[in-house]
Amino acid sequence: MSTSLGAKSSIVSDSALPHAIEGEMTPVVRWIGRIITAGLLLAVAAGLWQGFSSHGLLNGLVNGLKASEVGFAIVLILLGSIVEGFGYGLSLGTKWPYTRNIVVLMVRGDPEAAHRVVATLVGLVALALVILAPTVTTISGLILIVVTALFGMGTLYVLAGRAPAFVHGTHGLLAYGVFLIYLTGLAYPGLNFWTYLGAMGALHALLLAVFLGGMTTGQRGFGTAIGAFVQPKKASQWTIAAHITAGLLLVATLGYMMPAYP
Repeated sequence: MSTSLGAKSSIVSDSALPHAIEGEMTPVVRWIGRIITAGLLLAVAAGLWQGFSSHGLLNGLVNGLKASEVGFAIVLILLGSIVEGFGYGLSLGTKWPYTRNIVVLMVRGDPEAAHRVVATLVGLVALALVILAPTVTTISGLILIVVTALFGMGTLYVLAGRAPAFVHGTHGLLAYGVFLIYLTGLAYPGLNFWTYLGAMGALHALLLAVFLGGMTTGQRGFGTAIGAFVQPKKASQWTIAAHITAGLLLVATLGYMMPAYP
């Protein structure tokens, strides 16, 4: 991975933790980067299509922004997964939200730089939606994004071993909440998202699995193996056991609810 001297020095400043590692720019990461770029372009295209197919200028603009926001939120979640899975979590050190050359790093393929730039894009679109259509959904969405961003800063300290895993799990949970609030706002205009969330049992099971997945990463620490186990013996192993159980609970919940759907 190509980084500036400033970014590398930031990593060195976190070297009190010997397990901190740096992501590697492999062909797989490059291909994923191209797919992510295609996803962003598709999100823009979906927004344009939704906007032009809606009646009225303001209505078209709002619907178009909502459609793009859903796409951007999906890309942001995928980028977060890539950042964690390929070891880029501390590629910019613990400096947040930006570094001096973050756009250059993004163009060179750093997923963490791209993650922060796309997060900014998500926030700007959310702000525009609040200005154009101030509703419970758009205002709640913007608040969720702000809180998610703050917990995103906290994940850097989780990975550096300076904050509890709970912060990491909450960040992931909130990120999915951002995606869901704009998706339901687009699919069901006028629906109160919080009422909908309270009534959807399958979403509760999904979000529990998401939260515990983030907790697993946080318990692992940056680059520290959980270790093979049959019976959990330490916190990270108990967390991954709970995560697997939550995944099975999600499957069971969907199976239980299936007869209620066509």
